[in-house]
Amino acid sequence: MITPNFKKFKIEAYKPGKSKVKRLSKVIKLSANESALGMSPKVKKILLNKNLLLDKYPDGKSQNLRKEISKAYKCNSEKIICGAGSDEVIQMICQLFLNPKDEVLVPEYSFLMYRIYSKIVGAKVIFAKEVNFKVSVKEILKKVTNKTKIVFIANPNNPTGTYLTKKEVLYLRKKLNKKILLVIDDAYAEYMTNKDYSSGLNLFKNKNNVFILRTFSKIFGLASLRVGWGYGSKKIVDALNVIKPPFNVNGIAQLAASESLKDKTFVIKSVRHNLLYFKKIKKFLETYNIYSNSVSANFLLLNFDKCKYSAKYLFGKLKNKGIILRSTEDGYNIKNKLRLTIGNKKENLKFMSEVKKVLKK
Repeated sequence: MITPNFKKFKIEAYKPGKSKVKRLSKVIKLSANESALGMSPKVKKILLNKNLLLDKYPDGKSQNLRKEISKAYKCNSEKIICGAGSDEVIQMICQLFLNPKDEVLVPEYSFLMYRIYSKIVGAKVIFAKEVNFKVSVKEILKKVTNKTKIVFIANPNNPTGTYLTKKEVLYLRKKLNKKILLVIDDAYAEYMTNKDYSSGLNLFKNKNNVFILRTFSKIFGLASLRVGWGYGSKKIVDALNVIKPPFNVNGIAQLAASESLKDKTFVIKSVRHNLLYFKKIKKFLETYNIYSNSVSANFLLLNFDKCKYSAKYLFGKLKNKGIILRSTEDGYNIKNKLRLTIGNKKENLKFMSEVKKVLKK
């Protein structure tokens, strides 16, 4: 049997946070930065509707969802494009802007799909050093060349949990060549209560050389339905619509996402829960000399450098108990650290209880 030739990519495939443990049927998954409180009750009600039309194609333009996004975020619906997760929007941006040998700038520790999609279209990925696990505007600007086409940043950043202030982001856009597209991933923006922070969407609604990414996978709890969106100049969005797959966001996802935007009470509750347990867990872990970032998104980057136990040791012990954290060695190559998602009350208390038993203090 002959297999036809195909392209070979020198790319390390994306490895998601683990979700299963052999021989254990019930696990606590704190590895993927998913919503601690699940989805809005309003969304659950929609999903229980027995009259959902599943035999018809969904609206290929996601018109109602775009209208609801526009209303919720006070932005122009004509400048919105929806995708099967913000991942798909990243992929389309790379397809639209990048040619082989173009350069893409990303911070050294950032969401892995920026580099993966850039490499798939043949672009060269350039890494800018971070300072104490924080994106450095200075280091990004140092790496810019006449081949740089896109700069990707997530703010707050995944997996480090650090963020750039409003002032720093504005400075970055000001100092970058105007022809370079700055892509700001606002995936965790809803969790942010820090006064010196402002989302990319709020800062650059009317900028033609900034493109914003948003998702329904995090605070809205719709990770399994795969729905996200992008916001940029109408010129860019019109061009993206030419290459966008037809019917890319399924009908149930569109309905659920639209409904989730109407439940502001659920979002406020989720933010409060996140703040409460972020502070509790951070303080608790510091008694074992395990330190982390200050309050930002819905996860902590745990640093074991001053702890008498290693990250690998705690990861293995908790995994055996059915509690899964994210190893930052996979993909990110960050040694002796773990990423911990804030879970619901029961999960957080169980996590702290098991850490206490393992580290015996």
